[in-house]
Amino acid sequence: MELGLFDEVGEALRGLLPAGLGDVRCRARRYGLKVWFGGDVPAKEHYEAQVIGASSVPDAVVLALEIGLHVEYPKEAENETVLAHLLAGGAAWRTALGVEAEPGPFLGGRDDWRRVSETWADPDLGDPGLAFEIAVRLTDYVTVLEPLRRAR
Repeated sequence: MELGLFDEVGEALRGLLPAGLGDVRCRARRYGLKVWFGGDVPAKEHYEAQVIGASSVPDAVVLALEIGLHVEYPKEAENETVLAHLLAGGAAWRTALGVEAEPGPFLGGRDDWRRVSETWADPDLGDPGLAFEIAVRLTDYVTVLEPLRRAR
């Protein structure tokens, strides 16, 4: 059976993440991967790699990929608190992740959710190396942001 793109990302990610982070949970679907640590239910603070519409990314014509951390609590104030904590430690993660990592409102219509993520405009979803590229970049986000997130 052939794995889908985001199934492949999840498998590669499991091999790339340092062991000290604990049990990683991955939920792949056709157009995305959700990654979290802990219980069986996805955490409100989690990592994602997902296909998003071109309308969310100025340089995209057809589609885009978003890779990074999502904060999806029901109350906007909770999401802002998490983002503020990450922004306070921003020098470290900004250096490690680069200018591509943008903090701010969720892409795609949920103004109350927050993110630290980047977008890739119009990637070739059929590229055989894409799954590994996504997994490497998602690993960067997890290894840099997870210690800050856990310190809160």
